Amino acid sequence: MAPVAILLWATTSGHGIAFGGLLSALYGLSSSVVQPVSGRLMDRRGRTAVHLPAAVLNSAFLMALPLADFSGTGVATAIVVAGGLTTPHLEAGLRALWPSVLPDARLRHAALALDTGAQGLLHVVGPLLVAALASAYNPTVALAVTAILGLVGTTVVVLAPPSRRWWPTPSAGTRHGAASRLFNPGLVLLFVSLAGIGFAIGAMNVWSTAMAEHHGQNMLSGIILAVFSTGSLLGGLVYGRRTWTRTTADRLIIAGAVFFAGWLPLAALPAPFAVIAAVAVPGAFLTVVVACAYVSTDALAPAGRTSEAYAWLILSIGVGQSAGTALAGRLAGRAAAHQCHASRRRRGRRPRHPSRHAPTAWPRRTPATWPIPLPLRGQRLTP
Repeated sequence: MAPVAILLWATTSGHGIAFGGLLSALYGLSSSVVQPVSGRLMDRRGRTAVHLPAAVLNSAFLMALPLADFSGTGVATAIVVAGGLTTPHLEAGLRALWPSVLPDARLRHAALALDTGAQGLLHVVGPLLVAALASAYNPTVALAVTAILGLVGTTVVVLAPPSRRWWPTPSAGTRHGAASRLFNPGLVLLFVSLAGIGFAIGAMNVWSTAMAEHHGQNMLSGIILAVFSTGSLLGGLVYGRRTWTRTTADRLIIAGAVFFAGWLPLAALPAPFAVIAAVAVPGAFLTVVVACAYVSTDALAPAGRTSEAYAWLILSIGVGQSAGTALAGRLAGRAAAHQCHASRRRRGRRPRHPSRHAPTAWPRRTPATWPIPLPLRGQRLTP
């Protein structure tokens, strides 16, 4: 919600959409970069000591952003970056709570799938709520509601019994005085692969807008994202209800392959109804990929550093998503410029048979239609 609210506030405050997009990107980037640090602190200090102060500071910065309208763009940029750095990263913390809430591995895997699908819907409902508040009132109200909901939601999570009972377990390396090694070849390969998953999601945001412009249907972009998120939720429901015999690694590889193959029919620019139906396939298997990735990270990460490993997983997807959005936007801009130049060349090309293609012909001048000469200064016209 916060990036959309920041974008709408900057646009309606007279700063322009370019500056608003920059602020929104800076908020997301600063929030993503600090994720591993936040995860490391959670593994050392617990959930409450990290999440609650971050939520208070983040809400204060969001509430103070409209006041920067009187101080210039530099102050607004600093407030947005500070707000991103103090974002409470509940996703990594909640995922790390599942082993203590559900000791059964099968139930925990199903809960992760449902959790992933439900979060996909939040990315649709949240921006819609912000847009509705900004339209009914103004973007300042949307920022205030975003700040209040973030503070209230974080407080509810932090004060929940599973979160208060959870305490990090120090690893064997830490107990002996040496820092345990987080990254190993398996985790590195997993995070690089998840960056590719995020790349596809980020490119889809630009691609959906380009498809809406290509077909001349403004609502198509939002419908594509909604169907993708709905497919993710339904995929999580189906995946969580079944008992699978294959290993987590096999399921991750198969789901990743189907996720990749699901994008191939969309490269042919099909009709809008075909696009809406086809985009549900990668959305459904995204839940399976992310759920298996969390289970694999839990198995590969050293004890006592699970939250930090989850934070790196989320960061990998976020970095890939940013790269996909940037590259897709650049390619879409080049394609639009090329199409514009081609259209201009076609309009400037003369037809081979002017008498056939010209809509009207210039009238031939006759003596009656010749221009009448005007008299010079001091000269008279004689009849």
